[in-house]
Amino acid sequence: MAVSIAHLGPAGTNAEAAALLYADWLERQKRQALLCPYPSITQSLRAAALGQVNVAVVPVENSVEGSVTTTLDALWRFDALQIQGALILPIAHVLISRAEQLSALQAIYSHPQALAQCQIWLENYLPEVPLIPTNSTTEALQHLEDDPTIGAIASQRAAQLYQLPVLASSINDHPDNCTCFWVLSLDPSPGGDRTSLAFSVQDRPGALVKPLQVLAEQNINMSRIESRPTKKLLGEYLFFMDIEANATDAAMQIALASLRQHTETLKIFGSYGILSSSA
Repeated sequence: MAVSIAHLGPAGTNAEAAALLYADWLERQKRQALLCPYPSITQSLRAAALGQVNVAVVPVENSVEGSVTTTLDALWRFDALQIQGALILPIAHVLISRAEQLSALQAIYSHPQALAQCQIWLENYLPEVPLIPTNSTTEALQHLEDDPTIGAIASQRAAQLYQLPVLASSINDHPDNCTCFWVLSLDPSPGGDRTSLAFSVQDRPGALVKPLQVLAEQNINMSRIESRPTKKLLGEYLFFMDIEANATDAAMQIALASLRQHTETLKIFGSYGILSSSA
């Protein structure tokens, strides 16, 4: 039976490219894959959490714009999901339009992340043109139709898929732009050299210090920590953390036991590694 993979669609998004990368990884494991596009990241994760698909492939962090907060917020809600692995995808943006020159453009559509990753280029070449966010880079292409005053930021692959002209290439501000995607499912995490978790603490002085001390005492390196509002009360936060260790390691077992004592709610999303794109 094919492994069904939820991702942000429609065809041509970077999320679909990551899902295809995971499908290729599965095929090298002698397993078939079926891509299932969804209108949003949250709906992709919900489908996996409800067992409607086997896995969801979603962006979690971009090298330029940082964390994808929609993913973090949804993962806190769908906490039965476990990370099966991470995929690193290079990201390159192009400006797609039926216009013959940049001066003809009156609006640019794209996903907020893509707009932000091309911010300097847009300020330099289209400083007065309104930027309009869409649910995905591919959805932005729907606004082009036959209007030569509209532009959309998407991938070269999307332009080829929909047979649309590219007005400007390599417009992302940083050439090494890349995004980390997580593969999530209801299956237990496979283990690996990194662990991701999230927790809440009571709103009192020094509440965050103890969880950090716990890791330091066990000589465990934390590679990322980020706060997100609980969406309940102003000033209340959740903390998402990436740790460079396997949850089954003895030191991590001690740390996790201590973390449970010093956090209000602790959610462990699993230990995993980078899924190689090479054969």
